[in-house]
Amino acid sequence: MLDSDIYVMIDGDTQCDTSILPRAIAHLHSNQLDMLNIARSKSDSAHYRIGHSFGNKLLSTTAALFFGKQFNDMLSGYRIFSRAFVKSFPAQSKGFEIETELSVFALQQNLRVDEIEASYKPRPQGSFSKLHTFKDGFKILFMIFQLLFTERPLLVFGFLSALCFVISLIVGVDIYLEFLETSRVARYPTLFVCVGVGVIGVVLGVAGMLAHLVVRGNRESRRIAYLNHKKID
Repeated sequence: MLDSDIYVMIDGDTQCDTSILPRAIAHLHSNQLDMLNIARSKSDSAHYRIGHSFGNKLLSTTAALFFGKQFNDMLSGYRIFSRAFVKSFPAQSKGFEIETELSVFALQQNLRVDEIEASYKPRPQGSFSKLHTFKDGFKILFMIFQLLFTERPLLVFGFLSALCFVISLIVGVDIYLEFLETSRVARYPTLFVCVGVGVIGVVLGVAGMLAHLVVRGNRESRRIAYLNHKKID
């Protein structure tokens, strides 16, 4: 892999404004950032398809809801990274989902990130976008939920566990009140379902805690890798 102090990722459609690179790199260095996201300027929205713009905003908001920081343009393919970021980033995706993975990695590792705007040029005549609004949009959404499971399992399994307990409680209270009145259980199948759902809730809760410990260990390993390269820098 190419070794460098900084890495620039840029879309190959010639729409990104490269004249801001010196200023952007200086911003990265002066603020000791690990990732600088270069968002497409809102004033150039005419060069950005409406469907893509809406999908970007929706997906950015969804990611912010689960992972904590709102990027104005989470799907921007124009970014600058520190050496430590690149060397510790465990890339998995191969398509347009990479932007989401980069953003979530930075947030989950508590790395220093920032966002600036740059102008967005019209697409060259005769060229077309490889991004399919719905197909790639669903892939990115799937990536967000996949990362939610792999990076925040306690939240996911905790929610499912709580949901099971609520269902079990609602059904169980009715059976218990009926038992107090009649001194017998008339609906054994319902009771079995109630107990079964409660047991599933316990299993999900334990699974969430175990997965959380594994994720925390992985996060610490990534942090150590990041700090090792940070020392070299």
